[in-house]
Amino acid sequence: MFAIFTTGNKQYKVQPNDVIYVDKLPNKENEEIKFDKVLMVDDKFGTPYLKDAEVVCEIIKHGKQKKLRIYKFKSQKHHLKRMGHRQQYTKLLVKAINA
Repeated sequence: MFAIFTTGNKQYKVQPNDVIYVDKLPNKENEEIKFDKVLMVDDKFGTPYLKDAEVVCEIIKHGKQKKLRIYKFKSQKHHLKRMGHRQQYTKLLVKAINA
């Protein structure tokens, strides 16, 4: 059994006991969270979402990804700009898919 659901304007295909990384959520660690914007479960499609379908997940931890280095350079202008970015994430464990 698998499901496709949305969170943070992204879609995720999951099965029970999968571990996924999503954009940071405001909930606390070890808290259970339910996603009700389910697009598809096995061979059932929603228009746009399925009614009475949800994906139940547990929040494992919050964190930051590795730093990305960003360089902006303009030749012959003596211009060089360096920046870094670390995206925050939430690690989820998929407990169940209710359809």
